[in-house]
Parts: sequence; structure tokens; C-alpha cells
Amino acid sequence: MSRKNSKIEEAIEILTELRAFDPLLTKGRRERIALALLALANVRPNSFWKNAQNWTGRADSWSLSTREIITFWNTNYGLTISPGSYDDVRRKVLIYLVQAGIVLKSAGNPDANTNNPTRKYGISQEVGDLLRAYPGGPWKKHIEKFINKHGDYAARVERAKDLPVVPVMFPNGKQLELSVGEHNEIQKLIIENFLPRFLKKPVVLYVGDTNNKLLFMDEKMLYKVGIPTPNHDKLPDIIALDLEKNWIFLIEAVHSSNPISRVRHLELEELMKECKLDIVYVSAFKDRNSFRNWLIEISWETEVWLGDSPEHMIHFNGDKFLGPHIKK
Repeated sequence: MSRKNSKIEEAIEILTELRAFDPLLTKGRRERIALALLALANVRPNSFWKNAQNWTGRADSWSLSTREIITFWNTNYGLTISPGSYDDVRRKVLIYLVQAGIVLKSAGNPDANTNNPTRKYGISQEVGDLLRAYPGGPWKKHIEKFINKHGDYAARVERAKDLPVVPVMFPNGKQLELSVGEHNEIQKLIIENFLPRFLKKPVVLYVGDTNNKLLFMDEKMLYKVGIPTPNHDKLPDIIALDLEKNWIFLIEAVHSSNPISRVRHLELEELMKECKLDIVYVSAFKDRNSFRNWLIEISWETEVWLGDSPEHMIHFNGDKFLGPHIKK
């Protein structure tokens, strides 16, 4: 076995003992997560684990951005990954290490946006001590101490898979599963009832979830319409596109917070300033009673949709729609 493969296998052994793998991950994904551990510990094929580094809080301690992780892989482990894949590294690799408590997601910059490509990641001190004790030292004692403190991540993921879900059918037939909750019940109504009714050719570009802010995202289409690096912390609950009218719909599912108020309206306008298409802002409520609680918060030049009156829209648009209705 080559030194490169040997180091990857050793990292996999450590992560397995740490209970850091989702049991359903593929072999390839496990290897990529192991490579992330190696990069963030600055362990190269010819390095010794006793020299592993970690984030200490000092500006000169070891930490890497997602782009720097890719460079580390390509330089030291012979990978050929494009620097433009940095968001995949965050969403598909680092997320597991962060959730397991192994990696600090904002080393030196806790206020960095979630999708900021310059954001640094680092190994925690306790994990650094564990790595430096591998393989001949008391690393298993460090493992036991870590799991006692942070819990069994693999078991936690397994329990989460057993939780009930809300199945949602996209207009194109794609199915998605949301976690159970009143907020996501409203999202289901939006996707299954609002979009097919008010968009001529609806395409879902983004859906968040109460337990997983980023649940579904069509990155290529978002980039095409001028939303290349959306900030997941500030995105609305649902982003959809009407292919026929070339309109973008930004939709908030309102249960206990976040209608499109004037402040939220301005925030979304700033977020979408590079978008090339016209934008429609929608606050969606389960019914009239819940809407009543938020009525005075709704911003002008936005729309309101009620799940219990799905065929109608309420327009907060001044004289734009002023005029008589045709008698039926």
C-alpha cells in the first residue's frame, strides 16, 4: 500500500473509532472526509501523526479555507479537484466533521457567512491531542473522552433517519422529504399547491428545512439567473423560477416568524441584487387566522398566499392591480 493510501486508511480508522461517519456514506465519501481530516491536521503522506496540527486560537495556528483544502489534496495526495468545487467540500465533506464536533467551522472568524469561501476550518485542540497520540499512544482514551463529551454522532444520525418525515412532490415529479413540523407543512402546501397554480412553468431552485437549512439547491440554475453564491443563512425558505415568464419567486413560509416585512424585503433585495430576472416576493401562511397575526408586518410591493384559500393571492401593491373585477 502506498504511503498516500496508508495515511487515508489510518484517518478512516480514527474517524470510525470517533463514530464520525454516517453509516450510509459510500466508501468514496468516507475517503474524502478522511482526506479533509488529513488536510486540517496538516498530515501529509510522509508525515508522522505525532506532528499533527490543530487550531489553537492563535492567528498563526493551522487552519484552512475550503479552497486551501482542495490545494492541499491536489498537492499532497495527487487529487485533481477544481478550486471551483469549494462549496461541495463544505456541503458534502466538512459538514460531517463539523456536526461530529471534530472540526471548528469558523476558526478565527466566527462571524463569517456559511458559504464564504475564505472561511477557515480547523481541528479542535482535543482532537489534535488525540491525533498526536495515534497509533502508539493512549489515543483510545482520547476517543472515549471525546465521545463522552460530544456523543455518538453515527448513532445520532441513525436515530434521525427513523424520525417521521413530510413527503413533498415537486412540480416535475421529484420527491423530497422534509422533517415534521408546522413550518414544513406550509412549505409542502407552497410546493404542491401554490407553485403549480400561479407559475406557468415552475422550477424549484432552493428549499430549506427547519432541521437542515440547505435541503435542496439547483446550483447551476441559481448561477444562471444571477445568484452564484447564495448565503444560506439569509435565504428565503423557497426559491422558484417561472420559466415562461422568467420571474423568480422568493417565498417565506410563515409559522412563528419571518414574513416579508419591510426590513426582510430590503434584506432580500440586497441578497438578490445580482439577479437578472424580475422578482416576486411572497409570504405564505397556513390560513387566515395565522395571517391575521402578521398583517401589519407585511411589506408593500409583496404578495401574500393562504393555504386555506389556495386559488387567491393578496397583493400589497398599491394601485398596480386597481380596477374592476369581471363579473362571472
